[in-house]
Amino acid sequence: MTGPIGYAGWLRAVVLAALCLGVPFAATAQSTERGAVTNLPVPRFVSLKAASGNIRRGPSLTHKIDWVLTRRGMPLEITAEYGNWRRVRDKDGAGGWMHYALLSGNRTVIFEQDLVALRARPESEANVKAYIEAGVVGRLNSCELDWCRITAEKYTGWVEKTALWGVAPEEIKE
Repeated sequence: MTGPIGYAGWLRAVVLAALCLGVPFAATAQSTERGAVTNLPVPRFVSLKAASGNIRRGPSLTHKIDWVLTRRGMPLEITAEYGNWRRVRDKDGAGGWMHYALLSGNRTVIFEQDLVALRARPESEANVKAYIEAGVVGRLNSCELDWCRITAEKYTGWVEKTALWGVAPEEIKE
């Protein structure tokens, strides 16, 4: 298309019209986007490696510290990468930028529901090994479509995925 507005103007008009009509252009959580630095999927889950870590407003040491995380193993979601910095968010959606050295690829989850049954097998009727309180952080061992095998405190068992934050709903982990 040519004319007084040209191709670039025409394209802007089409995008603006689509946005006004609610046509989605953003990538979904199931997208195959890759981080510009690591080439790993974004978003993805990680955990806090250090005993504490600063979350900053921007990707450098000169940016203001907004939060200080003080719980080793806390699950976080990486939503962007910039150099040695990763934009992260916690289960409540709060976040900012953290240095990559403070993060670990070891997967953890946090229990979002109170007194979640940790079961012997990935079945609703399986024996209960323990009940886990909301806020407990556990190690993610594996996941099936609806269940994850978790180690929390000294107990290992299966939990329904819907009770956890730190694993994607469609994620399968062996």
